[in-house]
Amino acid sequence: MYRRSLIRSAAAAGLLPGAARAQSFPSKQLRLLVGAAAGGGADIVARILVQEMTRSGGLSVMVDNKPGAGGTLATREMLRAPADGHTLLVANVGVLAVIPYATKDAGYDPRADIAPVCLAVDFSNVLVVHPGVPTNTLAEYLALAGRPDGMDYGTAGVGTAGHLAGELLKARSGARLNHVPFRGGGPAMNDLMGGHVPSLMASAPTATGFMRERRIRALAVTGAKRSPFDPDIPTIAEQGFPGYAATNWYAAVVSSKVPPEIVATLNAILTRALNAPEVREAYGHQGMETLASTQAEAAAHIARETEIWKKVIADAGIRLE
Repeated sequence: MYRRSLIRSAAAAGLLPGAARAQSFPSKQLRLLVGAAAGGGADIVARILVQEMTRSGGLSVMVDNKPGAGGTLATREMLRAPADGHTLLVANVGVLAVIPYATKDAGYDPRADIAPVCLAVDFSNVLVVHPGVPTNTLAEYLALAGRPDGMDYGTAGVGTAGHLAGELLKARSGARLNHVPFRGGGPAMNDLMGGHVPSLMASAPTATGFMRERRIRALAVTGAKRSPFDPDIPTIAEQGFPGYAATNWYAAVVSSKVPPEIVATLNAILTRALNAPEVREAYGHQGMETLASTQAEAAAHIARETEIWKKVIADAGIRLE
């Protein structure tokens, strides 16, 4: 026991060779940071994953919600933590491929400061409205947005996939769509249900339950194809905007200072959990496709998405201040 304690202490301090460090990892509780409040898409993704890591992997893992600034507060928190692999971030497309290129200073460089561990899930956002909003189609919704005061739409925060989807629709349609950022999908949905905001660009996990209960009305999904969580909801593309597509995805990432052998161990831990049938079923019930990628696949995906959204940001003149 004493020898094992010494090995773990030395590994945490970076004094052991790579193989020994990886063998002794993890040596303490893992912390999975989420850049949004409880109840939103990122939080749901994290909690389903942590439940499986605890159940089948025997690991001690905590979800730590740090909402604000579209996930950048949680990102900076992750980068401030010791680079020993015990602190991870559930990062979305906004954190990794949008905010750093649409703001003056996000406080981090995703290419230099962040190392992908694996992709987790992919899904469409969905445009939903409060039942009191007199619209059943995207065309009717955009017509209402043509009024002098326009139409407010909420999202999980500045620079999130929902925000970008809304700004892309605004640019393509010319409608007066006014962004209302929240500190996560959960608080945004609470305000929609309370009638404080008329519409949301919501993640599928946040919206699915309320849609099934018919407490909100879905007008369109933002992906290039209809979503399996409700194939009756048409895409934005097929409602007059061909080529429109904006999906959301989440990846597990760590600081680029984390030793590569530890990142590889984390990939093995996470992909094992993601590939569990219970996890795939739970994500599928929330309208999400499980990805469970290699590190290289995650890096390539993030690079492709970055180039796509950098062009959209430049062409549409999107600035996130």
